[in-house]
Amino acid sequence: MPRQVSSGTGFVIGRGRLMTNHHVVRDCTEMRARTATGQEMPARVLATDAQRDLALLAVEGEAGPVLRFRRGPEVRRGEGVVTYGFPLAGLLSAGPTLTTGAVSALSGLRDDPRSFQISAPVQPGNSGGPLLDLGGHIVGVVVSKLNAQRIAQATGDIPQNVNFAVKGSEALAFLREQGMQPELAETQGTLLSVAEVGEIAHPSTVFLRCLR
Repeated sequence: MPRQVSSGTGFVIGRGRLMTNHHVVRDCTEMRARTATGQEMPARVLATDAQRDLALLAVEGEAGPVLRFRRGPEVRRGEGVVTYGFPLAGLLSAGPTLTTGAVSALSGLRDDPRSFQISAPVQPGNSGGPLLDLGGHIVGVVVSKLNAQRIAQATGDIPQNVNFAVKGSEALAFLREQGMQPELAETQGTLLSVAEVGEIAHPSTVFLRCLR
């Protein structure tokens, strides 16, 4: 009988469609999604992109409202961002966790142009969760944190708040390659509070379990 070996986060990007990371679904024989209402449903992998570290999942039934991607303006360094997900499931809160930070750099590890560097705290289990701006729109997909122990061994210093997210533009390109037309919106005017962004993310963010 399959048993849970890892967990991650996903979010609703279309009717019956979820987005997460490729590494969250890799080598899983079965995926299960738990919605914000507590409903658990099987999730089927439709497509993955190992280079971008993205995956598209299908679920039957209502998983939550569709989150909209930011159409513009361009993301800037220093912009406030919010992560929402399920870090360290079984250790921390069983419910979702919200963290805040900023876009630190417009490229990722080793200048990867497909990623942002962010200061918002990220832990195992956050992978695949939404990165939202203060308009409540998706600007990225949380993907990883820097291996602080390895960097400390190499440099003698422990890096602080160095985490990464796949850019929203890469997520949009991946979804369009799968024939999807994600919902888009401009981020303009009065920005929301962090709590309000969390209220937008909550009903659309799911807990994912990988079974083997």
